Amino acid sequence: MLKKICYTLSILLLSGSANAQYGFPSFADLAERLLPTVVNISTIQQTEKLDIAVPEGVNGEVAAAQTEISPEDPMADYIETESNLRQALGSGFIIDEQGYIITNYHVIENASAINVVLFDNTEVEAEIVGGDEKTDLALIKIEPPFELKKVVFGNSDDLRIGDWVLSIGNPFGLGGSVSAGIVSAKSRDIAAGPYDNFIQTDASINQGSSGGPMFNMNGEVIGINTALFSTTGASMGVGFAIPINTAGWIASQLEQNGKVKRGWIGVRIQPVTKDIAKAINLNDVHGVVISEVSENSPAAKVGLTVGDVILNIEKSEINNPKDFSRMIAESKIGKETTLLVWKNQQLETVNVLIKEMPAAPSLIKPQNPDEMDDNDKISHEIGIKLLEISPEILDIFELSSSTLGLVVEGVEANSDAALQGIKKGDVVTQIDEKDVLTTDAALNYIKEARKAKRPVKLSIQNQEDGTMGTVTVRLKKQ
Repeated sequence: MLKKICYTLSILLLSGSANAQYGFPSFADLAERLLPTVVNISTIQQTEKLDIAVPEGVNGEVAAAQTEISPEDPMADYIETESNLRQALGSGFIIDEQGYIITNYHVIENASAINVVLFDNTEVEAEIVGGDEKTDLALIKIEPPFELKKVVFGNSDDLRIGDWVLSIGNPFGLGGSVSAGIVSAKSRDIAAGPYDNFIQTDASINQGSSGGPMFNMNGEVIGINTALFSTTGASMGVGFAIPINTAGWIASQLEQNGKVKRGWIGVRIQPVTKDIAKAINLNDVHGVVISEVSENSPAAKVGLTVGDVILNIEKSEINNPKDFSRMIAESKIGKETTLLVWKNQQLETVNVLIKEMPAAPSLIKPQNPDEMDDNDKISHEIGIKLLEISPEILDIFELSSSTLGLVVEGVEANSDAALQGIKKGDVVTQIDEKDVLTTDAALNYIKEARKAKRPVKLSIQNQEDGTMGTVTVRLKKQ
């Protein structure tokens, strides 16, 4: 009797599984149509000789025991030579019949040669049109050997959590591979850059898939596969893609200028907290608070001051500092934009001129590393100057006598540290969850991060209200 029950249950389970399978979509027609738009990319990259032990299979970024969200550049798929050259593999997709291809910046970074393999295994050389490190996007170009098939851009803003998506790439150098999944989340901030706005998906994204397209069920590209969350270097069902609405704007800038020209109004900002909203009689906790206004900037010229809260841009609500930074950066240079501002406990409409973001000045002058002190070396690595605490420093920055850590003396303009909201007078209490009291210790922790090719996590005590927070800061390129 028991055998009969188990047999009947097995039949029911198999029947249910078959019915569920019958209801799943087939991606065969889509894959057949879209595969010719995707290319495999291999590059020869010049690297510096570093005394780094690269753990096998973990992308050369972090030890296997560490969990890291990072661009899944194909560094596990390279051959390193005695002449400091390595061959890296990635993906891309054709956006124009003239041979323009979008990929990730980290795929072609420092490349001395780029080879593109088309869907029929035709190999052609490519040249770099331009790259943007802040969004990890690049545009390359080939001379078409025949009529190319290009992708159709979709609208990534229309994506909904739970929508099916199809990813195509070059995982582990295996060539055009197709994987399917759903949109798991939108607008993810993974501390990869100042304009993070990632689509999260469970479609498999592996090393070598960088720069490959993510399609919706209409066959329109809606994202660029860029990062994965992994403890092993391989896909664990949590991948991230740059929305095509961001990538399309970047690509057009790169095609026109070879670089990205971003808008700027000259303010530094921080989130609106419940305490801030209560203190200024603001009913809703949204928008951004101005913490600093650059002298003679567009913002200064229209009367924006520290403490003003910017609620929306062109009637689009601002939910966090990265929303604001991205919207201003993508605004048209030379035109006015309308801001809704909470100023002196009342609403005001302000029209501010968008100027081009200035080039980031260096906090320190280039010098021989042997001549730098610890503080200069820290600044050279993460764009922050730090001071050890003394009675004089406590008085200058009006800090409590119980304060422990290192005081921020200055922050390099437009550095990742500045974009993360770190400012003069803040106190760094920990680096990578380790207490830090001396610049020597801070430099050692930062060196460990560079050796592991990962950002540093800083615990910050806000100078203005004493609140604690954690930010992840990328190391500067050397």
